[in-house]
Amino acid sequence: MLYAVVDIETTGGFASGNGITEISILIHDGVSVVDTFETLIKPAQEIPEYIQALTGISNEMVMDAPLFEDVAEKIYELLHDKTFVAHNVNFDYSFVKHQLSLAGYELLCNKLCTVRLSRKLLPGHRSYSLGKLCSALGIELNNRHRAGGDAAATAILLGILLEADSEGIIKQSLSKISKEQALPPNLPKSEVDKLPLSPGVYYFKDQKGKVIYIGKAKSLKKRVCSHFTGNSTTKQRQDFLKDIYSVDFEICGTELMAFILEASEIKKLWPENNRALKRFEQKYSLFAFEDQKGYIRLGIDKFKKNTPVLYSFNTILEGHNLLKALIKEHLLCEKLCFIQKNRQCCTAHEEGKCAGACLGKESAAAYNVRVKYAIDDLKLMLPTFAVIDKGRTEDEQSCLLVEQGKFYGMGYISHYTDINEPEQLKSALQPYPSNDYILHMIMAHTEQFPQKKIAI
Repeated sequence: MLYAVVDIETTGGFASGNGITEISILIHDGVSVVDTFETLIKPAQEIPEYIQALTGISNEMVMDAPLFEDVAEKIYELLHDKTFVAHNVNFDYSFVKHQLSLAGYELLCNKLCTVRLSRKLLPGHRSYSLGKLCSALGIELNNRHRAGGDAAATAILLGILLEADSEGIIKQSLSKISKEQALPPNLPKSEVDKLPLSPGVYYFKDQKGKVIYIGKAKSLKKRVCSHFTGNSTTKQRQDFLKDIYSVDFEICGTELMAFILEASEIKKLWPENNRALKRFEQKYSLFAFEDQKGYIRLGIDKFKKNTPVLYSFNTILEGHNLLKALIKEHLLCEKLCFIQKNRQCCTAHEEGKCAGACLGKESAAAYNVRVKYAIDDLKLMLPTFAVIDKGRTEDEQSCLLVEQGKFYGMGYISHYTDINEPEQLKSALQPYPSNDYILHMIMAHTEQFPQKKIAI
C-alpha cells in the first residue's frame, strides 16, 4: 500500500474562501519515503499578515510561484490512487480536493488522520498537536509551519504508527465499512459507537465539556454520523468539527419528544452553533391588567418575557380574532380592549351591546365581573389533552400533556396510569416551558395521528 503524506500552508482556515500557498507530498511505501513533491503556490488573494508571520511565506515569495491549476495534474496523479495522510486529515483534504475540483479533477481516495491514529496507538500524551507530539516522540521537526518540514515529520510519525499497529487498527480504519476517518480529529470513535439507533437528543461538547451544539434525531447514531459526511469547505463547518471532543445523548420514546426536548434544551443552554431555534420567539400575546380607574383591560401586544400572559399567537390577526370572539360573547367594551381606538364611545355601546364602561356608565366592579367570566371562558375554550405514544421500553408509554392550551410537560408513565386524573398524571411528568413552536408541533402531530390524542 502506498501512502501520500500531505501538508499544506494556506491563506486562512477554510477551503471555500482561501487558497493554498504551499504544498508538500511525500509518497511513503509503509517503510520509507519513495517520492517527493513540493512547491510554493500563488494563491488568488493576498496572504494576511498574521499568516505571513506564522508561516514565513510572504506575498513576494509566491509572486512567481505557479498557480494551483498549473500543478493540479501532477498533484492529482500523485494522490488519486494513494491513501491520503495528514495531521488532521480533513483540513488538508478539504483544501486539496476543493482546489482540484476547481481545476477539473475529482479526488476520491481513502484518508488517514495521524491525530486520530496517535490517540489510539500512542495513548497518554498531554497534547496531540504535531509540534508537541514530535517533541514527545523525539521526532526532529524542522521548518515548523512550512509544508516540507511538517510533511517530513508527519511521514516519520506515520512510520512509528505503522510499527505500533500490532492489532491492525489502520487496516480496520481504511475498511469501506469503517467511517472513522470521517470523524472530527478530536472525537474518539468510542463516543460514536455508544450511540443507539433510538430517537433522542444529542449534545456535542468541546474540550472543556461545554455544549456547543444540540440536535434531535429519529436515529441518534445515524444523525450524529451524518454531521461528518461530505467535505464541506466552509469556515463554520471546519471550526465546528475541530471543537467536537465528545457527544452525550438522551433517548426519547418518540421523534416528537426529541423535537420538544431539543427546543427546550437550546433555549436553556444557548449553544453557540444552534442558530435557527435561537431566533424563534413568540410574537404576540393576550394580556390582562387593571387600569387606574379599576377596569380590567384585555389587549393584544407583542410578547414580553417575564410578563404573565393569557394566551400567545404567531400573528396579531389570530389574537384579534380571538379577542373579538370574547368581546362578542361577553359584551365587553371594544375601547377597553383596544380594538377600537378612536376617542368616541365604542360602536358596541351605540348598538346596545355594551353598557358603556369606556364612558363611565358602568362601574369597574360590574364590568370586571364579565371580564373575569371571559377569562374563565377562554380557559375552557383552550384544550386540555394528553398525547400517548410508545415509550423507551415495552414497559412504559410516553405522555405529553397540554393544559388549557399550554404545553405542561412530558415523560413516561405506566400502561395502567389513569389518564383522566390530571394531577396524578402531572406528578409523573417533567414540566417544560411552553411556546408556540412546541404547541404547533404537538397540534400538527395530533392532526396527523388523532388516535394518539386523549381529551381530559
